[in-house]
Amino acid sequence: MSVQCGVCVIGGGPAGLAAAIAAEKEGAKVVLIEREARLGGILKQCVHDGFGLVRFGEKLAGPEYAERYLDLLKKTTVHVMLHTFVDNIRPHAMGWHLTVVTSEGMRHIIASAIVLATGCRERTARQVAIHGTRPAGLITAGAAQYYTNILGQLPGRRCVILGSGDIGLIMARRLTLEGAQVLGVYEAKPVPSGLPRNIAQCLNDFGIPLHLSKTVTQVFGSERLEAVEIAEVGSNMQPVNSVRERVACDALILSVGLIPENELAETLGVELHPVTKGPLCDQNGMTNVPGVFSCGNAAHVNDLVDYVSESGESAGRAAARYAAKERAYLDIVPDSSFLYAFPQRVDVTELGEKTVLFFRSRDECDRTRVIVKQNGRELFKKTYRKLRPPEMERVAVPITAVGPVTLEMEVLS
Repeated sequence: MSVQCGVCVIGGGPAGLAAAIAAEKEGAKVVLIEREARLGGILKQCVHDGFGLVRFGEKLAGPEYAERYLDLLKKTTVHVMLHTFVDNIRPHAMGWHLTVVTSEGMRHIIASAIVLATGCRERTARQVAIHGTRPAGLITAGAAQYYTNILGQLPGRRCVILGSGDIGLIMARRLTLEGAQVLGVYEAKPVPSGLPRNIAQCLNDFGIPLHLSKTVTQVFGSERLEAVEIAEVGSNMQPVNSVRERVACDALILSVGLIPENELAETLGVELHPVTKGPLCDQNGMTNVPGVFSCGNAAHVNDLVDYVSESGESAGRAAARYAAKERAYLDIVPDSSFLYAFPQRVDVTELGEKTVLFFRSRDECDRTRVIVKQNGRELFKKTYRKLRPPEMERVAVPITAVGPVTLEMEVLS
C-alpha cells in the first residue's frame, strides 16, 4: 500500500501538530506519523500548568495545551498514522520515499517534503558517568513523570534527584505531593539550571534541599537501588575524591539534560550543530538537505512549548511551499559570549519583513546588552537585566539580503 502527499510530518507532539495544521492551511496534502498510540507528545504527561502563556495568553496544563491543537487537527483532512515507525527514507523522483511499519504491516509514503518533529530524549546514567550496576529505581525524570502521572505508580519512596533542570524540580514537587520523600536535589554546577520560580515553588515551598556543586558518582544495589554515592564537584567540574558521602534511597531520578532525537536526520545526511545537537537550519527550519525540515525540540531544545509550536508552524508552511530552486544563504554568527544562536543561517530568497532569532548566553550575566548587526549596521539592541544559559531569548530583526549577520554581547557595569 502506498500513500502520496505533499508533506510528511514525522512526530505528533506539539511541533508536529503545529506543522501538520500549518502545512494543510497552505494547501498541501499532509500525512502525520506518530509512533505512540496518542498524539500530543510529552504534553500528555505534563499535568502542571504554565503552558500557553505566549500562544493563548493563559496558563494551561500540558494536556490542555495539546487539546487546543488536537481540536484544530480534527477540522483538517490530515491523514494521521498512529503506532507507526519510520524504517527507511530514501530519495525519490517526486521527493522522498518513506518505508514505515504499522500495526497492519509495512506501508510506503511518497512525499515532496519531510518535516522532522521527532522531539528529544533524556540523557541516561551512563552518559553522565555514573558507575555501578543497573538496579530498578534508576530512572530518568521523564520516565518518572510518566509512571506518576499516566500510570499512577510511584517510582520510589525515598528519592534522590540529580540535576536541577525544570523537569527535575517539577518532579521533586510532584513526588512529594504523591507521598514520596525527596531527600534532595543535587546539581553539579555551582548555579541551578531551572527557572527561579520553579526553585521557589517546587523546592523552597516544600522544604526540599538543593545541593550545588555536588553530583552522584555511583549507585549501589543489585535488584533494587539501595544507595547512591554523592561527591563534591570542583571548579574543574570534576568530582573531588576526598569528599564523598553515601545516601540511602530506592530511586535516583535523572534530570541531566536533553538531546534532540536526530537519528533519522543523520541517515539523510543532515548536518548537525555541535552545540544544539540538532540540524543546521535556516529561518524556515530547512536543513542542508533540500526538502527536509526540522522543528521544535528536534532542531534545538526549547524552554517554552509556545516556541516549539511557532517553529512547527514555520516549518510546516515552508514545507508546503517547498520547490527546488537556487537559494542563497547568510550565516548567523554569534560571538563567543553566546552558547548558540538559532537559526544558524537565513535563506535570503525567503526573507520576510523580520526574521526571528533565538539565543542562549554561554554564562550567567547580569546587566547585559545584546546587539544584532548586519554589515556593521545595528538591526537590534536590547539591555537585559540578567541572562542565563537555561533561559532562551527570542528577538525579531529586519535582516536584509546583503552582508553577514552577527550577534554581540556586551556586559555592562
